[in-house]
Amino acid sequence: MTPEQYVQNKAASSGSSFYYAFLFLPKQRRAAITAFYAFCREVDDVVDETTDPGVAATKLAWWQTEVSSAFAGKPTHPVMQALMPLAADFKIEPRHLHAIIDGCQMDLEQTRYLDFPGLQRYCHLVAGVVGEVSAQIFGQTDPATTQYAHTLGLAFQMTNIIRDVGEDALMGRIYLPVNELQQFDVKAHEILKRTYSDRFVALMRFQAERAHGLYEQAFAMLPPADRRAQKPGLMMASIYRTLLREIEADNFQVLHQRVSLTPLRKLWLAWKVQALNKL
Repeated sequence: MTPEQYVQNKAASSGSSFYYAFLFLPKQRRAAITAFYAFCREVDDVVDETTDPGVAATKLAWWQTEVSSAFAGKPTHPVMQALMPLAADFKIEPRHLHAIIDGCQMDLEQTRYLDFPGLQRYCHLVAGVVGEVSAQIFGQTDPATTQYAHTLGLAFQMTNIIRDVGEDALMGRIYLPVNELQQFDVKAHEILKRTYSDRFVALMRFQAERAHGLYEQAFAMLPPADRRAQKPGLMMASIYRTLLREIEADNFQVLHQRVSLTPLRKLWLAWKVQALNKL
C-alpha cells in the first residue's frame, strides 16, 4: 500500500463530515487535506484507542519525534510520507503538527476544565490549528481568513463536545466547564452516570447557543475574497450545524447515544454549499 492509499483509506474509513468536503477539491489540494486529516486521525486515535495512558504518552512522544524527522527529510510513517511532498506548497509547518499533538497530550493529563477560557486553550490546539492549516490548503489569500478559521474550528469543537458528552463520560472526561456545571446545578457524577435532567438540558442549550454564536462570528469574519476558496470549510459548517440542530430538536439526548447524520445527508449538504451556496 502506498502512502497515498494509506491516507485515503484512513480518511474515508473515519466517516467524518470532513471527508465529504474534500471530495469537491482539486486533486493536489485534496491530496494535501487528506494527508493532513489522516495525521489528525492518527494522533487522535492514540488517545481514544490506547487504554494505558503511559503507552499513549509514549506514542504521542514518538509522533513528536516523527514530525521533526519528517521535516528534516526523513519521514518513516506513511502519513508523513504522504504529507511532506505537499507541506511546503501549503505552508504547513512543524509548529502546526506539534500543536495538534500537544492538544492530544492534554487529553491524557486533563479531564476537566474550570472555565471556558481554559477550554478554549484546548480547543485552539485540537481544532483552531486544524482550521488554520485547512484554510491554507483550501486556498487562503487574505490573512484575515486565519481568524475565521480559528473561530470556525472552535464552533466545530463545541459541536463535537455537545455530541460526545455521553461517550466522553464513559472515559471519565467532562469537557463542559466546571463553573458552567455549577451555574446550572449539574453535578459531575450525574454526567458520568449519564443521568438526564431539566438542569442538564438547560446547560446543553446554553452550550448550543454558544456554538451557534461562534458559527455566526466565523461567517462574519470570512473575507469575501476567500469565500469561494473556503467552500470546503463552509460545507463542513453546514453539516456540523445541521447536526447541532438535530441534537437540539431531540432535546439533547446525547448521554446514551451518539447522534449522527447519514452519509447521504452529509453529501447532500456539502453539494448544496458547492452548487447553490446554501449554508
